[in-house]
Amino acid sequence: MSIPSPQPLYPVYNALTQMTMTDYPELQTFLQSGQAWRQQHWQWGRDFLRFIGRNKSEHTYVRFRNEVERFLLWVFLFCDKPVQELRKTQLLDYADFCWKPPVNWISLANADRFIHQDGFYHSNSLWAPFRLKTPKNQPNINIDKKKYRPSQETLTATFTALVAFYKYLMNEEICAGNPAQIAKTDCRYFIADAQVKEVRRLSEAQWQYVMETVHEMAAEDSLYERSLFIVATLKTLFLRISELSERRDWSPTMGHFWQDENQNWWLKIFGKGRKLRDVTVPTQYLDYLKRYRSFRGLPPLPYPGEQSPLVEKVRGQGGMTARHLSRLVQDVFDATYIKMKTRLGEDQARKLQEASTHWLRHTGASMEIERGRALKDVSEDLGHASMATTDTIYVQSETRKRAESGKGRKVD
Repeated sequence: MSIPSPQPLYPVYNALTQMTMTDYPELQTFLQSGQAWRQQHWQWGRDFLRFIGRNKSEHTYVRFRNEVERFLLWVFLFCDKPVQELRKTQLLDYADFCWKPPVNWISLANADRFIHQDGFYHSNSLWAPFRLKTPKNQPNINIDKKKYRPSQETLTATFTALVAFYKYLMNEEICAGNPAQIAKTDCRYFIADAQVKEVRRLSEAQWQYVMETVHEMAAEDSLYERSLFIVATLKTLFLRISELSERRDWSPTMGHFWQDENQNWWLKIFGKGRKLRDVTVPTQYLDYLKRYRSFRGLPPLPYPGEQSPLVEKVRGQGGMTARHLSRLVQDVFDATYIKMKTRLGEDQARKLQEASTHWLRHTGASMEIERGRALKDVSEDLGHASMATTDTIYVQSETRKRAESGKGRKVD
């Protein structure tokens, strides 16, 4: 039995708000084939995602789009039953499907869903609903897609989106219950996790190598002044990559730096949960701010109301997307890995192959806590709702006590 090929259902948010079905010929054909209710289901998904896009961040929209799209494709092509008739059993079948999806539904790299050509948006045959993350520096040709298994975080994200989708359908009086909520408690793939959580961060030595590498890159080519500023900002000010990027509802500018009456510098951030916060700006960081502004031909320090993008494109105007920023940071990590591996060996450098932009936020916060800064102050700069969150992620007080008490155990 041949496995049907997946069909992308939803574009990026800006395109979704104004899309006309005739502009997407393959999608239109797909929705008009099969079950009579397929188009109606697609519209329910579209309306839900529009709701998410209006009220949540761009990152949340992308995450929910991925999950709703996968679920509806499974409903259309494998389940053949309307969502309002599904029960816990079918949702657990979907969990089985996500645990081991068909090979032709798995990709090894990101690909755009639609390609604009000849005035139409054509479905991209290289796109797939699931992605198998591959180790760096390993040829994709050697990767066995059959080894794909979702992480616990991915499974949690799947059920979170489905529960929210069904809640939306219940509010719209389309569904009478929420089978995803019930199925989540019985999903056999969830593991009760009592592990000690490892903070995903760079060591002091790895961070020093990162800074040494990006300084050398900037000395050789001034275009890397921007990379130096990005890396220093993410680590020192504990920022998420989305908080530094150009978004639909927020454009970070140099004018978001401000100075209070005591000459303290702050940076205003539009963060997770659509919350504004002010992050303290240390004195040493101002040297990096001045250096980057000098590269851009700006005065040494920002002035009130300045509209210059916080991080500027080299070509074109305006700020940069999170994807572009991530790519610049990844280039620095890759160069640092090579340098550190050559000097100190694979064991010392290995973590740089796993590192993401979010590791810089964790690195900066962990180092601040280690130097003795008040947990409350670090927590507020991070934008956490409570110190308990900061303690759980970065300090792990109870874990440290347990480890310390465990050292005294005797063997004989």
